[in-house]
Amino acid sequence: MRGGVRSAYATGSDALFDLEGLTMAFFRRRVSREADRYHADQETGGNFGALLEQAREAEQALRTKRAAGASAEELREAGLALDQALTEALKAAEAKQRVTLGLKAYDDRIARRKARATPEGAKWTAEVSRLRTLREEHRLTGIARVPRAGVAGR
Repeated sequence: MRGGVRSAYATGSDALFDLEGLTMAFFRRRVSREADRYHADQETGGNFGALLEQAREAEQALRTKRAAGASAEELREAGLALDQALTEALKAAEAKQRVTLGLKAYDDRIARRKARATPEGAKWTAEVSRLRTLREEHRLTGIARVPRAGVAGR
């Protein structure tokens, strides 16, 4: 024994592992923040079907106005309405994807990657990708350009 100091390990004492005075809050994981996000995503993703149906209706309205030869302002309004509907459907699909991937996937990229490899995770990942592509394509080509009033007079 050097210096008169003995470790708890060397003496066989359990003093190092005496957890009598500690509460479980000391060992609690950071779940509350992820759980709050998870429950919010459950609510948002729950109305995915209705939001997707609204996007379909907005797309049909835009196609009807194009076929009827509507003015550029009307086509722009319908295009912006479709963009808004697609954005809301995309947000709901992303929320549904996060719920499908599970609570651990919020902070752990490995858990997220494993969850995406499951059939249900792959389905929602593909749906989010499809909606994102559809929205971006619509933003590039589907919204009618209307000249500004100040520029048109020149």
